This record gives sequence, C-alpha cells and structure tokens, in this order.
Amino acid sequence: MSPHSNSHAASADALPGRDLDTDAVARAYGRWAPVYDMVFGRVFARGRSLAIEAAERAGGRVLEVGVGTGISLPAYRRSTRLFGVDISEPMLAKARERVRALRLQNVEGLAVMDAEHLDFPDGAFDVVVAQYVVTAVPNPEAALTEFARVLRPGGEIVITTRIGAEGGLRGALEKTFSPIANRLGWRTEFSFARYARWAEANGIAIVERRPLPPLGHFGLLRMAKPAA
Repeated sequence: MSPHSNSHAASADALPGRDLDTDAVARAYGRWAPVYDMVFGRVFARGRSLAIEAAERAGGRVLEVGVGTGISLPAYRRSTRLFGVDISEPMLAKARERVRALRLQNVEGLAVMDAEHLDFPDGAFDVVVAQYVVTAVPNPEAALTEFARVLRPGGEIVITTRIGAEGGLRGALEKTFSPIANRLGWRTEFSFARYARWAEANGIAIVERRPLPPLGHFGLLRMAKPAA
C-alpha cells in the first residue's frame, strides 16, 4: 500500500501505540496466501456479500483495500469499476490469476500498496471497501484517514471488521491473546469506540452498524463523507 503522508484530525496522544509492523503484516499475509481462501472463504462469506451489496448501492468507482487473493472480485457486477490494493505481493499474485481466469475486465488494476499511504489523488473513488483490514494495519486511524482522503465528497467507506469487546471476560481474553494475534497479522482488541472517535474527529458520519457472523464478533460499518 504507497507514499502519501497525512496529518490526522485526531490528536496524536489519543492514538494507541503501534503494536503491528507493516513488514511483519506483509510477511504474515504472504504466508496465508496459499490457504487463505480455504481457511477464511466460508467464514467471511456473509460479510463479503453484505459489503459488496452496500458498495453497489452507493455506486460508482470502487477501491477495495486489502483485496487479498481477490476472492470478492467476481461477486461484484461486471459494470462496477474496481481497483484493488494489498500489502502482500503473494496475495495479489493469486488475485491476478483470478482476474485473468475469470476475465474480470471491470478490474482496472491491482497494486501493492500500504493502506496508510494510498498512492491515489484526493477524491479518486466513489466507494472505499475494506474487508477485515483495519485491525491488521499498524495505525488504523491513519488508514481510515487515507480512505476518507481518496473518497469523493458524498462517497461511502464500507468496512467489515473485528469489533472488540469494551470489557468483561471477552475483553480480558482478547487482551491476553493480543500478542499471539499480532504475530499472525491482526488485532484482537479494537472496540467500536475507536471508529466512533475517529469518525467524529474527521467529520465522517457512521450511517450503519450491524453485527456479522461468526457470533457477532465482527461488524459491517458504513461511513459517509460530507457531500461538500
């Protein structure tokens, strides 16, 4: 994901420390590439379907951040213009194979890019889709700010994401297992409150939140950028 440095509306002291490393995440997902579809394809199928439906309701040109092996690309209508980016070259190699095999001519391009530094001009897309990505980047707020930057006024950010517990037993377990999850390339701790704080600080409206399987530990969020 590539070079663009942004300031954030949220203050630096409000952001949790970076507990993931970009290179480590890229290596982790490179290891997942050969088995990703088999391991996660069915588990995340419902979330993918709902994210694509939401993106197509909004309409226009779609950027999918964290496109991975391209498992979601064939599910979009062939009239939907798509561009996919991912931090992992092995994942993108699988995506390119899929695009060629299925002749997905609506896919404008696939590129290695850092979600925190997207190499696109401001307002280049009508919709930004990020499926199970935000909790797997070193600085999630920086990634969200980049999504908003490359989104046109009036466009939507559609996210499927792990929603961490605010406390209790589940929260304690997530904290305990956080170091192991980090080595695998994602976070267990990431509450809805972090999304809400970022959205409020950046003038973005959260227009939908719904739980996703398995067990409601994941959620679909739709965020709207002001029209003018």
